[in-house]
Order: sequence, then structure tokens, then C-alpha cells
Amino acid sequence: MNATLVTKALRKVPDPHVLVNLLSQRVRQLNSNDGGRNQPLVADIARLSAADIALCEIIEGKLNYEVAESVALVRPSAKNRKRPQHWTPIT
Repeated sequence: MNATLVTKALRKVPDPHVLVNLLSQRVRQLNSNDGGRNQPLVADIARLSAADIALCEIIEGKLNYEVAESVALVRPSAKNRKRPQHWTPIT
């Protein structure tokens, strides 16, 4: 994987975790032989690995992504909650 391509791709996708997930999914698509449906979206692919092709696609804006909004989870309070019958109080 080319380091200059990674830094350019990080400008498009600021979160490195999202970039890694996006890259790994696209590399899997490029490496699978699915009847020619997973062709590279960039023109110049001479001597490039699948990861570099995926990085070029991200840099040129050929791949898009969406990050789901995080939802805050609320833990129920212990008030009015019954204990299971097999629990015995410690004395």
C-alpha cells in the first residue's frame, strides 16, 4: 500500500477506522471474480495492487460512505427490579 495514497485518502475520509473498513470491503470486491461486475472504477491501474486501486477510487471520489449516527443507550435503573429466586442475600 502506497503511503502517499493513504495520506491523500485520509483527507477524504478523516476517520482511519472508517478508511480501513472501506478499503477492506472494496479490496474484497476487487479480488472476487464475480463475473466481471467488480471492475476498477479508475482508468490507470498499471502495476497497482487492489489496495492501491481502492485508495485511488476513494481519492477520486468514486466511492462514497455514510456513518450512522450513534445512539446513546440508557441502562434501566435497579429500583423496583426483582432479583432471581436463586440469589440469596449474603449475611
